[in-house]
Amino acid sequence: MFLDVIDPFHAEAPERIDRACRANGFFRLPADVIDRAVADRAWDAAGALFDLDASEHDDITFPEPGYPYGFSPFGLERLASSLGEATPPDLKASFSVGPDCLGPVSGTRPEEAWIRSPSRWPAALPDLRPAWEAVFRAQSVLCEHLLGLMAVALDLPADHFETSIDRPISAMRALDYPALDDQPPPGSLRAGAHTDYGTLTILRTDEVPGLEIRDARGTWVGIDPEPDTFIVNLGDSIAQWTNDRWRSTLHRVVPGDGRRRRSMAFFHMANWDARIEPLPTCVSDDDPPRHDPVLAGPWLMEKFQATVSSG
Repeated sequence: MFLDVIDPFHAEAPERIDRACRANGFFRLPADVIDRAVADRAWDAAGALFDLDASEHDDITFPEPGYPYGFSPFGLERLASSLGEATPPDLKASFSVGPDCLGPVSGTRPEEAWIRSPSRWPAALPDLRPAWEAVFRAQSVLCEHLLGLMAVALDLPADHFETSIDRPISAMRALDYPALDDQPPPGSLRAGAHTDYGTLTILRTDEVPGLEIRDARGTWVGIDPEPDTFIVNLGDSIAQWTNDRWRSTLHRVVPGDGRRRRSMAFFHMANWDARIEPLPTCVSDDDPPRHDPVLAGPWLMEKFQATVSSG
């Protein structure tokens, strides 16, 4: 499937974003929207992490079930469980970090303690933390800019979302899909079908295909890898805010040709206590609100904790 490549600093960006978000909730950004040296240092550090001996992951594995950050071994997660689907474990490993990459935040609520759990960093790779924190900050700034463009596209002031994203609970994850030497069990996927939970996801992939999205007709369509671009897709919070004018699209990663595949995803989230409900410019007498109000943090926690494999 072709995805529009949008320059987020061009005057036509809000209009083009609106078209892409109405169509399938996915578009691309040029790679230079993030300083290439910053992005590459984080990407290379992630590769080095997955290439470590298994014993060197011990200090970053989840200290307890449901802990949000750290190393997730191969087969631990079932992403389709976030939608209530029973599937085999996903054929991947991952490493994730949380909002403390942006530094401490004052005035947070006690119920935020889970999402603001400390990120865990590998002792064997001391350069990974500064590399990841740098790209985390860069992508946070980029998402703030994109949300300003989206506000304009929705006939709102450019600063409309600012008070909902000034204490974000964003996360970042690197994923390793090991080479599949044997045919996987029936129904197995590298990442089960799911929607993302927050506002925006910024995804970098290598040259190995596998990402698919489900189009408006319900057909699974492959997204060709373009390593020199970032893929952006909308999460559930944007679909809820826009009363489904814009789509949080179901997507998955299939085994494909079985080659090893890598990606990095930045998940931008609103504040824990941000109220997500249909915007006034997205409802009318003919199109009343389709979603009940939710708070961004509890919504995220419920979805995340459903994905941990129980066997």
